[in-house]
Order: sequence, then structure tokens, then C-alpha cells
Amino acid sequence: MNAMKNRVQLIGNVGNDPEVKTLESGKKLAHLTIATNDVYRNEKGDKVEQTEWHRVTAWGKVAEIIEKFVVKGKEVAIEGKLTHRSYDDKNGEKKYITEVVVNEILLL
Repeated sequence: MNAMKNRVQLIGNVGNDPEVKTLESGKKLAHLTIATNDVYRNEKGDKVEQTEWHRVTAWGKVAEIIEKFVVKGKEVAIEGKLTHRSYDDKNGEKKYITEVVVNEILLL
């Protein structure tokens, strides 16, 4: 049996201008959202369009490409892995985040 892989591919439109930071190490970090649309027919046969929003993070060279070429509304294809992490907010409450960490991006 083949090993299962954590692999995500999305094609969609960027929902916000990316937030790009340069870390102390000089490495770039980019955060953005991507909207994908799914169309299906409900039980009555009516066409329904549903938009899903995906939180996306990119590091290094991919973040540099995003900083130079990606703006709100741009259509992109990404490939990466789904990750889950948590942190404590300023009130001490634990927050959970699910995001796609991108290793490849294609500008469409």
C-alpha cells in the first residue's frame, strides 16, 4: 500500500492583499486567504454556489513571489500541506488555527 500524504491543491482567488513579514533571520513569511467556489445542486435541483475561505501561509522563496506578484483578487493555484497549530491569545485563551502551508504557487 502506498503511503498516504498530506497534500493540498487549491485554485482560487486571493481574498486580501498578502501580509508579508521579514523575520530577523532575513527569511520572508506571507499570510493570505484564498477563496474557492464549489457548485452543486441541492435536493430541489437548484444550483447552489458555496465559497470556502482558506488561510494560507508561505515561507522563503514562495513568500517572496507572493510579496512581488500577488494582490487581492489574483487567481492562483497552490500546493502545500494542511497544518494545525495553537497559541494563547493576549487574554490567555487557547486559539486553534488550520492553514495550508504552501510549497508551490502558480500565478494564473
